[in-house]
Amino acid sequence: MSKALYIAEKPSVAQEFAKALKINGQRKDGYLESEDSIVTWCVGHLVTMSYPEKYDIKYKRWSFDTLPFLPREFKYEVIPGVQKQFDIVKRLLNRPDVETIYVCTDSGREGEYIYRLVAQMAGVKDKDQRRVWIDSQTEEEILRGIREARELSAYDNLANSAYLRAKEDYLMGINFSRVLTLRYGNSVSNYLNTKYQAIAVGRVMTCVLGMVVRREREIRCFVKTPFYRVISGIALEGEKFDGEWRAMEGSRYFKSPYLYKENGFKERKHAQELIDFLNKEQPLKCCVEKIERKRENKNPPLLFNLAELQNVCSKLFKISPDETLKIVQELYEKKLVTYPRTDARVLSTAVSKEIYKNIAGLRSYSAIGNAAEEILQMGSCKSIAKTRYVNDKQITDHYAIIPTGQGLNVLGRLSLTSQRVYETIVRRFLCIFCPPAVYQKVSLVTEMQKEKFFSSFKVLQEEGYLKYAVNSFARRNTGGTQDTEKSDSEDVSCDAQLLAALHKLKKGDILDVDSLEIKEGETSPPKRYNSGSMILAMENAGQLIEDEELRAQIKGSGIGTSATRAEILKKLFSIKYLSLNKKTQVITPTLLGEMIFDVVNCSIRQLLNPELTASWEKGLNYVAEGSITPQEYMDKLEHFVRIRTDQVEQSNYQYALRQFFDAAAVNYQKKQTTSKRGGNT
Repeated sequence: MSKALYIAEKPSVAQEFAKALKINGQRKDGYLESEDSIVTWCVGHLVTMSYPEKYDIKYKRWSFDTLPFLPREFKYEVIPGVQKQFDIVKRLLNRPDVETIYVCTDSGREGEYIYRLVAQMAGVKDKDQRRVWIDSQTEEEILRGIREARELSAYDNLANSAYLRAKEDYLMGINFSRVLTLRYGNSVSNYLNTKYQAIAVGRVMTCVLGMVVRREREIRCFVKTPFYRVISGIALEGEKFDGEWRAMEGSRYFKSPYLYKENGFKERKHAQELIDFLNKEQPLKCCVEKIERKRENKNPPLLFNLAELQNVCSKLFKISPDETLKIVQELYEKKLVTYPRTDARVLSTAVSKEIYKNIAGLRSYSAIGNAAEEILQMGSCKSIAKTRYVNDKQITDHYAIIPTGQGLNVLGRLSLTSQRVYETIVRRFLCIFCPPAVYQKVSLVTEMQKEKFFSSFKVLQEEGYLKYAVNSFARRNTGGTQDTEKSDSEDVSCDAQLLAALHKLKKGDILDVDSLEIKEGETSPPKRYNSGSMILAMENAGQLIEDEELRAQIKGSGIGTSATRAEILKKLFSIKYLSLNKKTQVITPTLLGEMIFDVVNCSIRQLLNPELTASWEKGLNYVAEGSITPQEYMDKLEHFVRIRTDQVEQSNYQYALRQFFDAAAVNYQKKQTTSKRGGNT
């Protein structure tokens, strides 16, 4: 009797497939088997690319003579620690009674690569291979994925891009790390007084290092600039509010060289000069020149993709992107949420038609009270397909991370942080079915002796989605916006009494001015990246774009992928090029990291360019789409590696580097002294 073989990426996922398929067969060593089905698993990667010395022993010794290393055919080998499971999988894949193979590895580029390498090494031939592509591990979704499984060949372009990504990282890593170490490794180790220093570089890793070092140097070079604003204290029916002076047309200071922007002076004396001028007319009065009242709607934010979730979790829970990924992966494997390694922040049309089931499943989730029931009664889920939260064009492999509405019985056995991450996902999901929050905005312009003062007020009138946005564990002083975007800084909250008084105002009204004062401020340096903002900056090709609509426009131009970004950061911390403050999640470079930056900046500067690094990633996407051939991509890659390797070999920046190292080291001398005395760095 012929059998179907199901191959998953992990043992836990294989168990879910076995349950969904009602396979109650024998548990054997490395697989499960029933009368008509076999379920087996990888343990992550079973196969990897071979080191250069496996091609020829001469490559074991690092030498200019053997660079660039550009093999015609790439060699692969089974990872020694998982040889046993590979042998089991190989035997099953080639069993005569197995006619159909269902590939159930993670539905993405990396999952595709894991299986293709196994099939390649196992020599699979003349089998019907089908790809199961699922968005969650619920029973219904697993069965749908099996039922609708397509021929594996339909994913050949994705597999091509996966192979190329690995080859690209391999060739850049080996060639550039070797040539830079051979040319400049001694310069680094001599300066640090260490025995030996390999210089590790990578297509994405080095670019991220560059972003952090450049930001740190911007902060060091930043000079704070003081500025002085003039503020009027205006009385209105027993209430008081502020007006901020601006040098508008008609002002005696319009386009004056004394200004720091239009709302302040570079020096205090000029601010005082303005106050003295205004004080000449007593008693102090102002005239309402303009008043605007309008309602402003604030829509719920888009759903979570992995980068957005990692950013929010960094802020809320002070956990690293790597920890967030582990938690959401666990939630996925427990059937609580959909596939986590996604770039999309919207739903598909097909999913939107059945989304009421997800909401209904949350009715028994106590952390959100009656929210799910209330949202079902609103009926808005029936028309969600017509909103910005559903867009098939913005989805490549998977839609956004949302709760499945299932698996709630296991939630209590998870860590407290995992439970809180889950609640955060649930609340973001429920918000999209709610009306916008409605604010009443009042903008006011008052005039004193042709000088204009501006006031702006914003009052929440209808909670809308904010009713469900605040987590149950959040401090109540968050004002209902804990993980949503902050309101404009120029808008001031006001109480009902002041709002009522403002509503009575009309153009031409005269108001008393109780005071005129100077408020001193100073410019702020750029912020250091934290682990969450770094993930967002990587997603957006080195730009920290807070506006979600702008982010959507450049989607697909990121550095790395949702599946790899956390791991890249983790590696930079482990090789001590970057440092992570676990309490604040703030990222800073180390002295070694800055020195590596300087080496690369002198020799292969292109590796530090976020736009160029993002363009490589976009090229891989083009291969996955079938827009360019793998050979076209490989030709460009080999040309880039060959040219840059030759350039480094012929370069000689040792003397210049010494100056750069000295400039960086000044910032670490205090830390090093403290460390030698036995303190903590």
